[in-house]
Amino acid sequence: MFLSHIFAKTTKESSTDASSANADLLERGGFIHKTMAGVYSYLPLGTRVLSNIENILREEMDKIGSEVFLPSLAPVENWKKTGRYDNVNVLLKASPANPFSAKHNDAEYALGSTHEEIITPLVQRYCTSYQDLPCAAYQIQTKFRNEPRPKSGILRGREFRMKDLYSFHASEEDMLDYFYNTSIPAYTSFFKRIGLGDITEVVLASGGDFSKEYSREFQTRCETGEDHIFHAPGSDTFYNREIAPSKAKPWDNAAEEERPREDIVGEGIIGVEDLAAFLKIEVERTTKTLLFETDTGQMVAAVVRGEYDVNEEKLRTVVGCKSLHLAPAASVKKVTGAEVGYAGPIGLPDSVLVIWDDSTAGRKNFECGANKTNEHSINVNFGTDIPAPSEFHDIKVAREGDLDPETGKPYEVFRACEVGNVFTLYTKFSDAFGFTVTGADGKQQPVYMGCYGIGTTRVMGVLAEVFHDEHGLLWPANIAPARVHIVPIAKTSEDKPYKEALKLYESLSKKGVTCLFDDRLNATVGSRLADADLIGVPTRMVLSAKTLDDKGVEVKDRKTGDVQMLSLKDAEKSVSA
Repeated sequence: MFLSHIFAKTTKESSTDASSANADLLERGGFIHKTMAGVYSYLPLGTRVLSNIENILREEMDKIGSEVFLPSLAPVENWKKTGRYDNVNVLLKASPANPFSAKHNDAEYALGSTHEEIITPLVQRYCTSYQDLPCAAYQIQTKFRNEPRPKSGILRGREFRMKDLYSFHASEEDMLDYFYNTSIPAYTSFFKRIGLGDITEVVLASGGDFSKEYSREFQTRCETGEDHIFHAPGSDTFYNREIAPSKAKPWDNAAEEERPREDIVGEGIIGVEDLAAFLKIEVERTTKTLLFETDTGQMVAAVVRGEYDVNEEKLRTVVGCKSLHLAPAASVKKVTGAEVGYAGPIGLPDSVLVIWDDSTAGRKNFECGANKTNEHSINVNFGTDIPAPSEFHDIKVAREGDLDPETGKPYEVFRACEVGNVFTLYTKFSDAFGFTVTGADGKQQPVYMGCYGIGTTRVMGVLAEVFHDEHGLLWPANIAPARVHIVPIAKTSEDKPYKEALKLYESLSKKGVTCLFDDRLNATVGSRLADADLIGVPTRMVLSAKTLDDKGVEVKDRKTGDVQMLSLKDAEKSVSA
C-alpha cells in the first residue's frame, strides 16, 4: 500500500475525545474518523487492522461453530415474543424517515443490538430432532445500541462491530460442557494470538435473571478501563465488582459508651462526606438506608455503611425476588413520612423488610436518617434505639480495601476493559419461540442455548489503549496494518534510494509480507518518520544515500526502538509474512 494512495491522512490535531488514548491515537494516525457521538468511520488503515483481528477470530470460531450473516433489521414481533421489546434499554428501532418513504412501507423494525431473536427461530426451522444438536453458529456484524453516554472512543459506541456466537443443545449438561470446555478455551486462544493473553483474565460476572451460573467476562488489564476487577488473593478467581462477594474492612467502636440518641437538623446536605463533616463524625459512622420495591410489591429497606452503595443484584438474591427497583419518591414518603434522602431504619412499618449489610455491624453511636425531612439521627445504638439484627448480609458494592470472605485477606483490585463474554441462556429464548426437538424417546424436549460475544471494534480500541507509547501506536505484528513500513529518503522517484526501496517493497510483497510504502517525497523527513511512529507498524526500514553507502538499510524495531544497519538481503530476511 502506497501512502499517497490513501485519502486519509495523519494529523497533529488531538481528537475531540483526547482523554481516551485509543480515540486520540487512532484518529491522529488516520485509522478512524468520528462521524458523530458513538459512531466512527473506519479508514483504510483502520479497516486493515479490524480485518486482521476478525480474520484471526474467524479461525478460532470456525473450530467451534459455522459462520452465518444475519440481518440487522428484525421483526418487532420476534422481540415481543421474548418480552424484550419494551424493556431492553438500548434497543433502537428503524422506521420511515419521511412521508415519502412511509408511502412505500410504513413498518417498524427492531435494529439489531443482539441476535437471539433472529438466530433462535432460524435454527428452529432446521433442527427438529435431538440428533440435529448440538450446533453452533456465529457472525461478525454491525450492532446498534442506544448508549446514553458513548465515550472512550471506540470502546463504547452506538454502532460497533461484534462477533456473536450462539450454541444449541439437547441437554443442560451438553450446554455447560460447551460453555466451559469449548467456548472459553477458544476465547483464550484468540486473545493469546492477538497479544492480549497475558493481561486478560477470565472474570466471574452476573449471569442475568435466566442463568444459574455466573457469566464469564474476558477482562484486559488497562488503567483506563471502565470495570473494577477483584482478585481473590492466592487464587485464580476474579470477580467483576458488580458481583464480588466482600467483607467490609472492620470499623468497630464497641468500646465506646453508648450516648443518648439525638435528632439533628441538616438541610440540603449532599453526600456522606459532607454529612460526616457537618455532624463532626467519621464517615464510617454514617448509614445509608435505601428503599426498594420488589416485583411482588414488597417494600425492602437496604441498610449499608455510609461509604458503600447497595448492590441491587446481591440484595435481590438475599430477598429471593425476581426483580426489584428503587422505590419512587411517593412510596418512600408514604412509608417514612419524609422526602427521599432522609430514610432510616428506626420506626419503619412492620411490612417493610429490613436487610442490614455486614458493614453496619459492630458499631455504636452511629448515624442514620431520622425519617423526617432534613433531619438525621445520631448516637443510634442496637438494642436501645433499634432491635439488633438477627443476621447481617453482604448487599454492598465492593470497594477497594474490602476482604475476600473466604480468606479474610484484602482483594487485589485493578481496572480492566471487557473484551468478551460468554453466557448460558438455558431455555429463555427457545421457550419464547416454542423451540423443542424430538428426543430419543419420541417426546418433545427443551433446547438449551448459550451466547458468546466479542466486540471486534472494542478489541481494536483496547489494543490501542494497551499498546502505545508517547510517539504513537505499537501494533502486534499480526494485527498491524502492515508488517513493514518502508521510507525512502530521496528527492525524486528516479533517485537510487527510492528505486532500491521500491524493489524491496515488491520483493517483500511477493513473499506475502504486507508493507506500507511512504512515497510522499514532498513531505519532510522528520514528519514522515514521525508518521511511521504514530502509525505503529512493527518494523520500519529507511533507505537513503547514506544508508546505501553504509550497509544498505536502517531497520528499526518500533516496540523496542532497537536500530540495525543491514544489507538489503539481510533486511529482507529479517521479516516474515
